[in-house]
Amino acid sequence: MDLKLATGTLVSYLLGSIPFGLLFAKAKGVDLRKVGSGNIGATNVLRGVGKKAALLTLLGDAMKGAAGVLLARYLGLDELGQGIMGTAAILGHDFSLFLLFRGGKGVATSLGMIFAYSPLSGVITGLLWLITAALTRYSSLSALVAFGLLPLSIYLAERNGTMALIAFFITLLIIIKHAGNIERLLKGEERRIGEKH
Repeated sequence: MDLKLATGTLVSYLLGSIPFGLLFAKAKGVDLRKVGSGNIGATNVLRGVGKKAALLTLLGDAMKGAAGVLLARYLGLDELGQGIMGTAAILGHDFSLFLLFRGGKGVATSLGMIFAYSPLSGVITGLLWLITAALTRYSSLSALVAFGLLPLSIYLAERNGTMALIAFFITLLIIIKHAGNIERLLKGEERRIGEKH
């Protein structure tokens, strides 16, 4: 592996590992791991802390994903290198070094990565999430719909097989991290956005 890519991938993973949701909740005196679903993402921050902290978490997590791609671009790496480094940031969020390799679902970080990687696909993915969320008020279902269509949207937007392959891997990560949500959705037990325990 190229030294720039190897170093950049490590840096991206470490940036992705920063648990913004946990930090913002702790600043409010809340241990996010003991609230709601125990997840460190913006949806659980909204449930357990409030809108302002949730928005800050959303922005922080999205910026981590974008940073991986933008750093790769700054290093002069191609679409594969940018995809690897952006995905490393998502993996950092999902399996954080600072949380003993536990983490969030990766939705905001993935969305930030996609906006930097393929802006048109980012817009499409964001709109799909918003539309599904408005219709169903299920954050998990919105993520599954939006990212389930990501490989297709990025291929249609970019006509680039490498980028579509990276998108497919991100989709798999989203599905894996939402396995429990999928089970609850099928049972009719999934909580809606803003719903308290």
